[in-house]
Amino acid sequence: MKTIIIGGGPAGMMAAIAAAQSGSQVELYEKNEKLGKKLFISGKGRCNMTNASDMKTVMENVVSNPRFMFGAFGKFTNDDLVRLIEEAGCPTKVERGNRVFPVSDHSSDVIKALVYRLKSLGVRIHLNEEVKGLLIKDGVCRGIKLPDSRSDFADKIIIATGACSYPGTGSTGDGYRWAVYAGHKIIDTVPALVPLTTKENVSAMMGLSLKNVRATIYDEGKELYSEFGEMLFTHFGVSGPVILSASSYITGKLHDRDRTGKNLKLSIDLKPALDEETLDARVLKDFEKNKNKALKNSLGELLPSGLIDEAVAQSGISPYKKVNEITRHERANLIKALKNLTFTITGTRGWNEAIITQGGVSTKEINPRTMESKLVNNLYFAGEILDVDALTGGYNLQIAWSTGWSAGSEE
Repeated sequence: MKTIIIGGGPAGMMAAIAAAQSGSQVELYEKNEKLGKKLFISGKGRCNMTNASDMKTVMENVVSNPRFMFGAFGKFTNDDLVRLIEEAGCPTKVERGNRVFPVSDHSSDVIKALVYRLKSLGVRIHLNEEVKGLLIKDGVCRGIKLPDSRSDFADKIIIATGACSYPGTGSTGDGYRWAVYAGHKIIDTVPALVPLTTKENVSAMMGLSLKNVRATIYDEGKELYSEFGEMLFTHFGVSGPVILSASSYITGKLHDRDRTGKNLKLSIDLKPALDEETLDARVLKDFEKNKNKALKNSLGELLPSGLIDEAVAQSGISPYKKVNEITRHERANLIKALKNLTFTITGTRGWNEAIITQGGVSTKEINPRTMESKLVNNLYFAGEILDVDALTGGYNLQIAWSTGWSAGSEE
């Protein structure tokens, strides 16, 4: 039995380990000069390799086609991943949100552990070797095309080339072209877990980080997403954990917006722990202490300084109006602004800033237990190339590990 794997990222390396442990001769082809190039920058270089929650919770954090992952998650769990990494010499730790990292905080140590395992299993690693295409005949994938008219043949060919995000790491869409050549449908690919752009100029708030807020996104009044947590203003719009997660739920809508011209609305509740009545009492208390000051100079205990001008502007009250002159109606408008600071979402940033890709090879055409193509025998897919994605927190890497293991192992 011989297995060829195209792509040396997390899915490809795990597929190679699984295939080699099953007794297969394994050839791993990677066009970069080293394995795990995208894994190296994941988690800001710390590598949030998985999430330690129970697998039911992991499944609940899959956004696109979660049911497809049932079999793969059953075959290779987060515990299996941690055990494999630690046995290969890289101890792990669990941090806030059940995120799992290497104890060293260096993604390179995760990669070293995987490479150690690959080499100990006798996997042949071909670096700087760009695959040019597939060899398919009579509905069976027989091998791959290599430069200089060379070929390599195998009993199983696994495509684990990644998708479109961070193209500088080698994710340039090669696998999609080969999938189409094999007859597969590609679900439209869009950037996901990506910062959002706003119609309004928010550059004055650039770098302002908000904690313990609730961000809600609406489409013509219909709620698409709502989450409590942290966010960040940038020179182009908004980012941060709750925004990145939101993008995975709305990126399709934003894609449609390019055709319809409709915009989405982002509403930020700056004080989600307080209802309007309680917040009004708090504002009155601050007003009492600052009754002879201008409105913009009276909110320093309630809001970060960088946010005051925007909140006052959205209230419609003159920032220079004395606090003791503000009417009950105006105060109600201020409360509304604090509970519903609103911006217009116009789109996402590009592939260079997207953590993952949404879309890819249609899961309807893939066997969910083995990752084999239902259209071409001996052809398998694993990792981000598939139309499966999840929220931040290590869940996307678990998809890569589990699909890679399923593709490489024998039933």
